[in-house]
Amino acid sequence: MATSTTPSSLSFFTSSVFLSSANQNSKLFCHWKPNSLKPQTKPLSISSQLATLPVLSFAGEKVGETYLDLKSAPPETARAVVHRAIITDQQNKRRGTASTLTRAEVSGGGKKPYQQKKTGKARRGSMRTPLRPGGGVVFGPKPRDWSIKINRKEKRLAISTAVASAAVNTIVVEDFGDKFEKPKTKEFIAALKRWGIDPKEKSLFLMTEVSDNVRLSSRNIGTLKLLTPRTLNLFDILDSDKMVLTPAAVDYLNERYGINYEGGIEDDEEEEEEEQQGEEGEEGLEAGEDSDAAE
Repeated sequence: MATSTTPSSLSFFTSSVFLSSANQNSKLFCHWKPNSLKPQTKPLSISSQLATLPVLSFAGEKVGETYLDLKSAPPETARAVVHRAIITDQQNKRRGTASTLTRAEVSGGGKKPYQQKKTGKARRGSMRTPLRPGGGVVFGPKPRDWSIKINRKEKRLAISTAVASAAVNTIVVEDFGDKFEKPKTKEFIAALKRWGIDPKEKSLFLMTEVSDNVRLSSRNIGTLKLLTPRTLNLFDILDSDKMVLTPAAVDYLNERYGINYEGGIEDDEEEEEEEQQGEEGEEGLEAGEDSDAAE
């Protein structure tokens, strides 16, 4: 019977970082004692995942190695941290402007369509009942705020944990911003093949600076995501099969998500962005309510 192999993915459902070993689970049951029911406080331990990454030239030759030293959540809580962060990102993108009309808000229906008895039909008090086409909607959506909050440190830990789990499928390429004299998708695909990346696989490029020729050469490749530190997000990290970094991007990750990071100006920028997103959501919510009131 033939067996099929599934390609490696950066999904946190299959990554070894998010799966605790069976031995750890067995210890919980083998060493259980009645006195262990007493509450025990155990501080959250954040480890540092050190990974060695190959450095390739633009021609595809290995020219050296570098390291990626990032914070990582412990295996027993890593999956929960990443899951909470991705749910927060996805839910905060909802505008919450969906709205429907109830039978009290639909126009018309003020007159009884026919008499109560002697018609052989079901009794009807309004033509705008939810049981008829054109009537109101029962328990339909109304404008609401879907946004939820997550701590900045927790969100940063989720991103660093996801990047650390993707280190096995990550390579570093020397800065190639000046290698493209003009926008040419065919040349970019040829470079991907030299680096050992299948153009049909989902790949993520993280660069601190993106030249116009690189951006124009890669934008027609549907499986490729070209991100900067400002646009780095958890969903694209988990959704990609390969990750390509530049030396400057590696330095940024080690500085931003390393074990010795203490916060800085970027935290204030993140807080301003979250406030702007919250204001935009409130404006969209108010606009939806105003449109309903006008109708």
